[in-house]
Amino acid sequence: MTNADTSSPGIQLDRGRLAVSAVLIGVGGLLGFVGALLGSFTLYKATRRWVDQLDTPPREMASQGWARAKAATAAGADAWRQTHPSEGGSTGV
Repeated sequence: MTNADTSSPGIQLDRGRLAVSAVLIGVGGLLGFVGALLGSFTLYKATRRWVDQLDTPPREMASQGWARAKAATAAGADAWRQTHPSEGGSTGV
């Protein structure tokens, strides 16, 4: 038996290229992260400027919308009770 017969054939990697590949992937990931961070910060600042220009703050708009929804629900329930007096009570379950 020769020495070539006893060695098992396997994948032979070029470790230099593999290391360069890993470094490039790391640099690319870092650049992607920095780009996402920069884009997010830009969108945040634009949103803050837009909110600052509004006449009514978003919290107040939401509060007004919630009050309108509650009033509409109460009006609808009252209208239902007036048109269906026998069904307005408990469900009877």
